[in-house]
Amino acid sequence: MTRRILTSLFSRGLRSIDRVAAPGVAEAHCDVPCGIYDPQHMQIAALTVVRMHQLIAALDRPAADAPVEARNKSANSMVRYINVKEEHSEVVKKEVRIFWGDYFKQEHLEKYPDLHDIVWGILKLAGKTRQEVNAQFAQDLLAQTQKLAEIFWDTKGVKTKRVPSNQGAAGGELVVPA
Repeated sequence: MTRRILTSLFSRGLRSIDRVAAPGVAEAHCDVPCGIYDPQHMQIAALTVVRMHQLIAALDRPAADAPVEARNKSANSMVRYINVKEEHSEVVKKEVRIFWGDYFKQEHLEKYPDLHDIVWGILKLAGKTRQEVNAQFAQDLLAQTQKLAEIFWDTKGVKTKRVPSNQGAAGGELVVPA
């Protein structure tokens, strides 16, 4: 009984401290390291960036004298597409940074001397897809994530193949283990 009371008081005390000085959120892939990596998330995010560019290009933009409801609907869609485009560009960057910082090692750089440039290029392209509405940047980003996926799987001794993304109008391919 006494132990339960002490545990309860201790828990309440910790919760009170948390209210005054909330602990920060810690995010990590896995610094153990767990050895579980997969480039699919990076490729899907890049494909999403491609799709958002397609939707932006296809968006019906009403004339300035159109009813306010039509202008608001179009503006709302544009804002949502841009937001998703930016979020997924950042997902690509996060995933690439995980591969670069946690997975790739010196022996990978020796086998793929252009690996640094590929990673740097993806990070720059992902930034460009956030800054601009440029469908070519989005396509280039997808192509570079596919290239990195092929390199990743090769470092594990896994053969790859390209398969249709099956994501409707977005099209595109994903690099997957064969």
